[in-house]
Amino acid sequence: MTAVIIGAGRIGSSVLELAAAADIGVTVIERDHKRAHDLDAFDDCHVIHDDATERDTLQEAEVSDADAVIATTEEDAVNLMVLMLARDLGCETLVSVVHDKANIPMFRELGATIIENPQQLIAEYLFRGTYNPGVQDFMNVGDANSDAEVFEISVSQEASVVDETLEEADMAGYLSPSMIVVAVERNGEVIIPRGHTEIKSNDLVTIFSKGGITEEVVTPFNPGREESAQRDSE
Repeated sequence: MTAVIIGAGRIGSSVLELAAAADIGVTVIERDHKRAHDLDAFDDCHVIHDDATERDTLQEAEVSDADAVIATTEEDAVNLMVLMLARDLGCETLVSVVHDKANIPMFRELGATIIENPQQLIAEYLFRGTYNPGVQDFMNVGDANSDAEVFEISVSQEASVVDETLEEADMAGYLSPSMIVVAVERNGEVIIPRGHTEIKSNDLVTIFSKGGITEEVVTPFNPGREESAQRDSE
């Protein structure tokens, strides 16, 4: 597999590291001289120090033969222009960061896979980690008006669902009717849950919640510091 990465900033450099670890052939186009020079540390990376919005530059990068073009610059206009040219040159898989929500429809018209506003996403991860420390990962589902989310949560020892089957937990009223347990990871093994599946402490549980990450959904799996302290004092 081969990929062309546009931009070698924080996001582009991280994508490059992942690609290198996965043994993917990468060409990076970076117009900033210092950033382009810093990429010399990557032995298997072909670096083009030029403007990616120029058709000749993309042709030099052999975009027409690449499996994917990944646009990571901080300017939506640049990312959009690059993807338009890449599609015109014959690349079918287009991926891009989109910083301004208003620009999303234009990227979707191109058929691009988008990652919306990474700075906002990082901020949300940090904020959620403050008041829901058990939540380790999450993803919004549906359009902008949807509250639905898929998230992972670690099961604490104090959780009410520990040593209960999913059927027992549901009958006891622990599980919200607007949620589904999608997967259980235990000791490196992924378990497809059924009604008879028991939940153990330290399990990493993947949950789909129609109403998002709410206290009602989270508490049975990880009651949090305040509720645990209250329970210990009783």
